[in-house]
Amino acid sequence: MHPMLTNAVKAARLAGTIINRASQDVGSIKVHSKNYNDFVSEVDHAAERAIIETLQALYPDHGFIGEESGHDRVDAEHVWIIDPLDGTTNFLHGFEQYSVSIALMSRGQLEQAVVFDPSRNDLFTATRGRGAFLNDKRIRVSNRAKLQSSMIGTGFPFRDFKHLDTYLGMFKDMIKNTAGLRRPGSAALDLAYVAAGWFDGFWEIGLSKWDIAAGALLVQEAGGIVGDFEGNETWIDTGNIVAGNPKVFAQMLQVLAPHLTDELKSKYQAVISE
Repeated sequence: MHPMLTNAVKAARLAGTIINRASQDVGSIKVHSKNYNDFVSEVDHAAERAIIETLQALYPDHGFIGEESGHDRVDAEHVWIIDPLDGTTNFLHGFEQYSVSIALMSRGQLEQAVVFDPSRNDLFTATRGRGAFLNDKRIRVSNRAKLQSSMIGTGFPFRDFKHLDTYLGMFKDMIKNTAGLRRPGSAALDLAYVAAGWFDGFWEIGLSKWDIAAGALLVQEAGGIVGDFEGNETWIDTGNIVAGNPKVFAQMLQVLAPHLTDELKSKYQAVISE
């Protein structure tokens, strides 16, 4: 395992210990709302603090983008992208579908990824060029060839509803063209599930970097494709993301295409050919 990945795993497991301990008495956790339907708890803050302190002690020159702590030295050569508790609403309701997500971007390219599910002790890891793993076992995206027989993950709009009607149109057509849709509530885990072949694909509108950075590298290193709604590379900045095995990915783009508004379209070179 790459040394930087080893240290990211150490930080993720430390955060997971904090989360698991807090899960024993969720009712006593202090919570406040950042925005409408966007909650943060003292557990989010404690987990992120543990991650940053661990990595900062090892890499004092690195930058950080954290969901709760904001940005620090984002122009550094190496920047850690951190979601200490992806799926906070699930966590606060005792629904065990949440994760710790840590990615390292070096010179503008994702290089290391950890998605840790503390409730199941599932550790997903990837290093660029070295493959993706679940608990030290190599994983690959599914080999399913047809969207009609695929299970697809998604995420419902819950903070910003300006694309709600567009999303509902996408949702309706995906229901008609797949074997089933699932919305577990942690985008980082959803992408890890694509990497493991448990989901054949995933799409969502308007996510943040910390929701998708680690999971996206997992998918890519597991042989899948990640793009925006037109198959382009803007997803890390727009948060409009589609991921899947190569055949299902292309078919998902075809289903989504009729619903794209000008705001959801991109103007960059495609990562796949039509």
